[in-house]
Amino acid sequence: MFSGLNVSIHGDSNTDSQRLVELAHWPIKVSIIIVLGAMITLGNVAVLMVISSSVSGWSRNSRYFLLSLTGADSAFGIVVMPLNLWVSLVKDYRQGPDVLCHVVAFCNATVYSTCMYTLAMISLERYIAVLYPLKYSSLMTRKRSLMLIAFSWFFPPFLLLPVSFPGGIIEVHFSTASLVCNPTYSTNVGYSMSLTCFIFFPCSIIMTYTNLHLWCAAKRQRKKLRKYDQNCRKRSDVASRVLVPVMAVYYTCWAPCMAAMIYNAVSGNSVPEWLEFVVVWLPTSNGFLNCIFYFWINRSFRRKFHLVFQQLILALCPSLAKAFGWSADPQTLFVSGMWDNNNSVYERSSSMSSTCTMMTLAEDVGHT
Repeated sequence: MFSGLNVSIHGDSNTDSQRLVELAHWPIKVSIIIVLGAMITLGNVAVLMVISSSVSGWSRNSRYFLLSLTGADSAFGIVVMPLNLWVSLVKDYRQGPDVLCHVVAFCNATVYSTCMYTLAMISLERYIAVLYPLKYSSLMTRKRSLMLIAFSWFFPPFLLLPVSFPGGIIEVHFSTASLVCNPTYSTNVGYSMSLTCFIFFPCSIIMTYTNLHLWCAAKRQRKKLRKYDQNCRKRSDVASRVLVPVMAVYYTCWAPCMAAMIYNAVSGNSVPEWLEFVVVWLPTSNGFLNCIFYFWINRSFRRKFHLVFQQLILALCPSLAKAFGWSADPQTLFVSGMWDNNNSVYERSSSMSSTCTMMTLAEDVGHT
């Protein structure tokens, strides 16, 4: 991945005894990675089952962006983790960089970058939907939404293409500390800093700016509602309950990785073994936490998941469904498997998920 954390296995910086210690921890690290990968995959499969069909109050554009995020998060579990675990099994640690490691490092960096860009695009769409609802239809057309999604997926591979070339400006080694094919950005500090400037900092600025403005807008709206609705004082602070955790999780998962990358590029030194393992794999946990903060806290999503799960059990195991007292509803089954044809109504009203609009959030809290 583009964190650039590398415990070299070919230089004087790492002794044979250190390599043996790192390899001795291999089963523990592999177990952690497998458990994390299973959580990410199962969580995003459940999300995909729901948002691939219509969800009440979610516009078509919303589902496009959230499907993009689900795809990027799923890639952690079905691409990044299997590839790096496979390399850790077949890699001969006495050999130097090879084509396989370069390809895997390129895939890692692409998935991580795509996830960050997608999170930034979702924040931007939410910002427009909430603060400029009357202009949403003209600003966030279907074509522009798809172009933003395409940019999130195709710009990172273009930017990171040099990582895939063996013998190029970027060296890649397999790290026995993090079990990841890592680019050694210390050999090209300028390129590594350029990646940080084009990926992490722009996405972080967009997310911070948009979510901070949404939080301030929600606070102002809450103060106004207090004057007319006494029950508003009893309701929880929705903005703090959603927006603050989203940003806190983002920076907790990504900032340590970026800080270690910059440290490695500037100083040329690597961080301790387990610290490297944690900061390298910590961003992948964001793929699971996104399922919670962007989906499961929304009441409409939970209801739709219950419906989809019920229909799935009815189809696969009717006896179990009968034990729970569930009965098939042909009309419900048809709707759950089809895209909503009334998306234009949702788009004109700029309805979003609970993490995408304050109005939906307020409604969720009001019913709890």
